[in-house]
Amino acid sequence: MKKKKIVIALGHHALGTTLPQQKIAAARTAKAVAGLIKDDYQAVITHGNGPQVGMIHMAMAEFCRIYPEYTATPMSVCSAMSQGYIGYDLQNAIRTEFLNRGIYKTVATVLTQVVVDPYDDAFYHPTKIIGRIMDAEEAEAEEKKGNHVTQVEGGYRRIVAAPKPIDIIEIESVRALLAADQVVIACGGGGIPVLQQENYLRGASAVIEKDLAAAKLASMVDADILLILTGEKKACLNYGSPDEKPLDELTVAQAKKYLEAGQFEAGSMEPKIQAAIDFIGNSAIRRVVITKLDGTDSDILGAGGTVIRK
Repeated sequence: MKKKKIVIALGHHALGTTLPQQKIAAARTAKAVAGLIKDDYQAVITHGNGPQVGMIHMAMAEFCRIYPEYTATPMSVCSAMSQGYIGYDLQNAIRTEFLNRGIYKTVATVLTQVVVDPYDDAFYHPTKIIGRIMDAEEAEAEEKKGNHVTQVEGGYRRIVAAPKPIDIIEIESVRALLAADQVVIACGGGGIPVLQQENYLRGASAVIEKDLAAAKLASMVDADILLILTGEKKACLNYGSPDEKPLDELTVAQAKKYLEAGQFEAGSMEPKIQAAIDFIGNSAIRRVVITKLDGTDSDILGAGGTVIRK
């Protein structure tokens, strides 16, 4: 019988922030992944990288400030670094959990580049704040380099675009590993954003929204399920208010209606709902589950999250 394919999207709460937190979170995630593999799913894992890529960018910027003879590190390279070290922790944690359970399956991290459109409106309206706090002089120097900055409490910080993903360069490698029944970690942090210029790929100064990249990845591997693990058990209407209403199930039409009404918080639940709409499309088979990782491998797909179908 053909195995079902699942893409598991790990949010900030499923990964932690610091290095020690990340190792603990990776071990917890590994239990959930092992539970799904035990149930005979083929799995692709993707993840966020917000705190991690910010830490890397900040560290590299500070290094160049102290040692100006070194070249500054582009955002695309920082994204690649974050994919490497998050993937390293995840694949080792999953491998350990598999071996402890007698599951003999390879886990591989694919350094993944995601193509964005150079004319995406996001490049004209950057929204993602990254890096350390700068004073006015440093902020002016950043702008002279062609970068965008925004004023925050205590000074200024750099701000970059969040364009939509349009293609995944390494998708055939992901498909091949999946077809070989291996667990794949791909499109970490939304992928390394690149601009396609004939045969050359140029890194973009951007951060791709991880949930939209997860939907693109799930579509391109023809997954049956997109599982989005976040900090909330369910999506809610009137979130944070006295009449908050958790949602057990949603149709795509309902999701679109609530999204247009502004029911979901920008940068939080909103991109997850949009990812669900993008992935499901007109399919009567595909479904999305939004839920919280509770630290066990009990039936996470039926653990009381929000289920979205056509």
